[in-house]
Amino acid sequence: MFVVDAWKRSGYFRIGSVVLAVLLAIAVLQPWLSQLALQNPDVSPMSMGTFEPYADPSLRHPAGTDKLGRDMLALLFLGIRVSMLIALIAGCTATGVGISLGFIAGYKGGWVDAVLRTFTDMVLVIPSLPLLIALAAYLPTISIPVMSLLLAAFAWPFTTRIIRSQVLTLKQRPFVDLARTSDQGDMSIIFLEILPNLLPFLGVSVAVGMSSAMLAEIGLQLIGLGPASINTLGLMIQQSVQSGVLAIGKWWILFAPVSCLIAFFVALNLINIGLESAFNPRLRSVTGD
Repeated sequence: MFVVDAWKRSGYFRIGSVVLAVLLAIAVLQPWLSQLALQNPDVSPMSMGTFEPYADPSLRHPAGTDKLGRDMLALLFLGIRVSMLIALIAGCTATGVGISLGFIAGYKGGWVDAVLRTFTDMVLVIPSLPLLIALAAYLPTISIPVMSLLLAAFAWPFTTRIIRSQVLTLKQRPFVDLARTSDQGDMSIIFLEILPNLLPFLGVSVAVGMSSAMLAEIGLQLIGLGPASINTLGLMIQQSVQSGVLAIGKWWILFAPVSCLIAFFVALNLINIGLESAFNPRLRSVTGD
């Protein structure tokens, strides 16, 4: 399996995977971790006025509290869970769309390839942030699935171009010609012969899609167009900046979500570098991994 191979071949992949696994564990265990931080099963992380506003970090509140009297550690756990859920849905959706269109364009070729390639290039040149701003302002309410689909709508062209170029190359290989002479159908060739060779590229595509979705979500939150009812890391940053926590010396309120985002992006980038260096001999010689 390509994940096992990447783990054995690349130290970058191992480090990124461990960091991402820790964040995923926090996201999965968030309900229990938040209640552990709150020490009260009847209190929600989003409940206002539960504690003293702007309390300094202590044993009771390791990350302090915000201006609304909410425990920052419990909020941080919730923000990691929601942000990673949005990024994962958006990344997987964009990858799924990109795989489908990339395979159709690369395998069929001809006018089908020309049409899909032109459409993909058109979406690539369209400025996504203004459109996301317009859509976010137009929609009355934005839920987690809606936010994820909005972000995925502009992330799939990257995957489409990668998969198309790889399929164009792989379909000319001798093993594909042998499959055709053995009377295998198109679907059998795609799933049994071509797709297994593209799994590392799909891993890269999911990671890039997740990173793009997270960045777009942060952008929408910072300009005040993200859903205020969904506690994401982007919302926590926006509220911290709006409250002027740095000016009043409460820097840790901003530091907590920013540090988690940095860890998330570093982990995905290390996984990207690890996958590419593990399965691309030319990059392996450059990275020295």
